[in-house]
Amino acid sequence: MRAMVLHAPGQPLREERLPIPRPGPEELLLRVHACAVCRTDLHVVDGELTRPKLPLVPGHEVVATVVDRGEGVMAFPEGTRVGVPWLGWSCGRCRFCVSGRENLCDTARFTGYHLDGGYAEFMVAHERYCFPLPGGFSDVHAAPLMCAGLIGFRSLRLAGDAERLGLYGFGAAAHVLVQVARYQGRRVFAFTRPGDVEGQRFARELGAVWAGGTDTPPPEPLDAAILFAPVGALVPVALAAVDKGGVVVCGGIHMSDIPAFPYALLWGERVVRSVANLTRADALDFLALAPSVPVRTEVRVFPLADANAALTALRTGQVRGAAVLDVDAEG
Repeated sequence: MRAMVLHAPGQPLREERLPIPRPGPEELLLRVHACAVCRTDLHVVDGELTRPKLPLVPGHEVVATVVDRGEGVMAFPEGTRVGVPWLGWSCGRCRFCVSGRENLCDTARFTGYHLDGGYAEFMVAHERYCFPLPGGFSDVHAAPLMCAGLIGFRSLRLAGDAERLGLYGFGAAAHVLVQVARYQGRRVFAFTRPGDVEGQRFARELGAVWAGGTDTPPPEPLDAAILFAPVGALVPVALAAVDKGGVVVCGGIHMSDIPAFPYALLWGERVVRSVANLTRADALDFLALAPSVPVRTEVRVFPLADANAALTALRTGQVRGAAVLDVDAEG
């Protein structure tokens, strides 16, 4: 099978021919059709997440079809279309797992980090972390739902019932989340890089009531803010923008250091919290909701062999919406 492989952080992925993997107990063998390119992939490839399996096939926003099943698999007949997210396995026994918080499992394993992911024609995945996909989404348009959508949805849940919602960083996750937030009756205020007029226009097209640079305060206080930009300096900026009792949710797995800030920004029962991965309940709930909104993903499609170009485009801010590898495009 064809795959794009990382051998060392900071190096380009190599296109290689690998054996088709075999599914182990409770695993599915999947024929990959599309895999979105996530900022977390950049953190892995660039060495900011420091303990990947090497060599590694990245990718954790996977749309695939079941072609074989390992021993003990109870669901997903062959031919079922499924999505595979970042969280690829958890122990099922620790206090986090038994309380429905498997996203916090200390021995969790992650797709495209500890486990080979979707930058390949085939992959294996544990059946508990594969999810049936709704109809109405093509493969390339469904792929961003599996991380941009899921992490955005979990971040929104942790933002509470905020009516005035700020989104800092208007990339793949925010372009999905603004649609969900509007559907729920919230008003969205979008923050982009200063001077990113096109990004601000895109946010307004999708329903944001206001869009501006991160160097500009919103026209009214926010009830909550979600940070998708991995920039720690935006935490005090967002705290200054939220009203008393407001929540600032950090939605990324990696972020630069948060600078010191005066206690007055936090006072008034403001809260800063992070989002860690996702739970299976998040996936099931979001994938049931997405067709009702309906969520429409905007994608820039690359063939599998151009994975490095897709990563570069994401790194340099040249992607409107989400970048997606169309694995079927070359085979």
